[in-house]
Amino acid sequence: MASPLTLELAQARLSQVKSQIALSARKAGRDPQEVTLLAVSKFFPVEDVGLYLALGQKDFGENYLQEAQEKALKLPEARWRFIGHLQTNKARFVPGLFFSLDTLDSLELAAKLNKALTEKNQRLPVFIQVNISGEGSKSGLDPLELPGFLDCLTKYPALDPQGLMTMPPYDPDPEKSRPYFRRLYELREKEAPSLKGLSMGMSGDYPVAIEEGATVVRIGSALFGDRNYS
Repeated sequence: MASPLTLELAQARLSQVKSQIALSARKAGRDPQEVTLLAVSKFFPVEDVGLYLALGQKDFGENYLQEAQEKALKLPEARWRFIGHLQTNKARFVPGLFFSLDTLDSLELAAKLNKALTEKNQRLPVFIQVNISGEGSKSGLDPLELPGFLDCLTKYPALDPQGLMTMPPYDPDPEKSRPYFRRLYELREKEAPSLKGLSMGMSGDYPVAIEEGATVVRIGSALFGDRNYS
């Protein structure tokens, strides 16, 4: 069983991740302030989130609606961002709960979100998920669909597109992720240069993602430790 997270351990891990973000950004000639650290807190107790919140970490990513709702009730001051696949029938729960949706992957979902947000007179930052790898197990647009998707998205003014998001195939070698990150950057430059965000990179490969232009990195185990999926 993993040791419980303490404030001291959380501070050490947060400092290490932030130092690596700064190192990778400077290596690429970038300002470290361009990179947002998104702490992925799914399956971890709200008490652990509270430790990082106390240390100044604001952005937290959740994959499951019910878990996010429960945590947000206890820690409403955190910026909760949805990073999982959202079913269209759950869109009505998004307004007022999430700071952003980082996994917009269909026009059907866009329409449902726009309706729910309009009823609440709200706008929502979104990242468009692109399935760069073409894996059937992953959600997201085919890269060829992106231009048409962006055109249609203008019909939904309650959505505020921020950028693109992707997940490469898992590989313990972070260099194997680099081509996928580079392809997302190139796709953004070609098809959506007005969108400045690139959400890509996780605990195992975020230094490479930053070198390839990531503006949001999703870090779970490097902050919270190994997950208990039981």
